[in-house]
Amino acid sequence: MTYQLTTYNDLKVGQTAFLQKTITQEDLSLFIKITGDENPLHVDNDFARQTFFSQRIAHGMLSASLFSTLVGMHLPGVGAIYKSQTLKFIRPVFLGDTLKACFEIIAIDPVEEQIEIKSWIENQDGETVIAGKTVASLLRGLKK
Repeated sequence: MTYQLTTYNDLKVGQTAFLQKTITQEDLSLFIKITGDENPLHVDNDFARQTFFSQRIAHGMLSASLFSTLVGMHLPGVGAIYKSQTLKFIRPVFLGDTLKACFEIIAIDPVEEQIEIKSWIENQDGETVIAGKTVASLLRGLKK
């Protein structure tokens, strides 16, 4: 398969991208299987009902992992290298919530090989559940 690498010329400040995902029980089960994070807040209905959330919540890092898909597949895109990510968890994500992960390029420095991106995730009600800043760079090329 042939891939077209994103270049710095393909990008501009203000450029945006987003993706949507509904969080399901299957997502939680697979995330637990991968990470081993069986915190009762995520897996035990009775325990979660006793908390101020009143129900189970999705793992924060499960929701935040949508940023990885944005970096590698959408903005910057193919050939992007994830350098750093800040995260602020603002609201819980519940099973059945539909999330919209959003990116907006705020700075591009091809000399320093750095792309700064405002990153946030909203729920189906338009409420921000995660906010942060993404930093990425681009591959210079592929071996022949």
